[in-house]
Amino acid sequence: MVRDVVQAACPLWRGLPALDTALAGLPDWTRQPAEHAVTMTGELTDCFADRTDGVAQLSAWAARALPGRVRIYAGRDGFRAPGEAAGLAASIASANWHATAALVGRSVPDALLVDIGSTTADLIPIVGGRPAATGYSDAERLETGELVYTGAVRTPLLALTDHAPFLGRRTRLMAETFAHAGDVYRITGDLAAQADQQPTGDLKGKSRAESEARLARMVGRDRGEGSARDWLLLARHFAEAQMRLLHDAAATLLSRPDLPEAAPVVVCGAGAFLAERLAHRLGRQPLAFTGVIAEQVAGDPAWASTCGPAVAVGLLAATDPAIPEDA
Repeated sequence: MVRDVVQAACPLWRGLPALDTALAGLPDWTRQPAEHAVTMTGELTDCFADRTDGVAQLSAWAARALPGRVRIYAGRDGFRAPGEAAGLAASIASANWHATAALVGRSVPDALLVDIGSTTADLIPIVGGRPAATGYSDAERLETGELVYTGAVRTPLLALTDHAPFLGRRTRLMAETFAHAGDVYRITGDLAAQADQQPTGDLKGKSRAESEARLARMVGRDRGEGSARDWLLLARHFAEAQMRLLHDAAATLLSRPDLPEAAPVVVCGAGAFLAERLAHRLGRQPLAFTGVIAEQVAGDPAWASTCGPAVAVGLLAATDPAIPEDA
């Protein structure tokens, strides 16, 4: 049973001390002795020499910082002891998507899981109750369209398109990271405050006016050169550009012959609102991840969706045989 869920932003590129700081800022219950299940997605951060080094260091940190038994989720290889992590780096690295898909598959045997986070989107076919992704690593899934490097908060708008319509003209964009997806979805009113944890591009506030000012810079303008309607229309253009990326990837995956026509789209993540729109656009039934696990969640179900992989790995670990003490 999921009794509480908490999430904290962590600038991991600054090194492992950033994890110590993030953990110290969490509620006391997160630092109590417990059975810990760990999945990760930060092993490619540039503070590590390579992916294997990242997996080894993050696993060692978890074993050191978390009191009690620690198990590392290795996806296709199950739960393993931290000491085994370096040798299983290929299975452990960014296997968080696998945890969510494996849990969903227990209740929904055939589906397309669409988990849109702050930075990336995982589109994972589930067939016969099991994750059926063609790729496994980040590199493989980028090739197959099962990982789309676009999210609801951190994606620079320049990564979505190189032009936009504004005041009746088609304009090129500034080749800068003035504005991000979070600015777009603050302006459209879609981004929930609790999911908006990352700093803005100019390290200023997150009001609609401040988001409009950042958006205006992308077309070489000041905010005063347009109306609220103008900035809303521009924001919607970027939202549509992002949706096209997601639609193309999802449509390709749904064309697989092993995914039934009636298979729903299970929506999850900080960008679940995007995943739901994608499902409707594809003519598929959207099914909330929170609905799939409703009987296993005692806390806020929406927050459980935002932290889907963490919730999933905890629930999977609760029914997985414990690893030996000396493993």
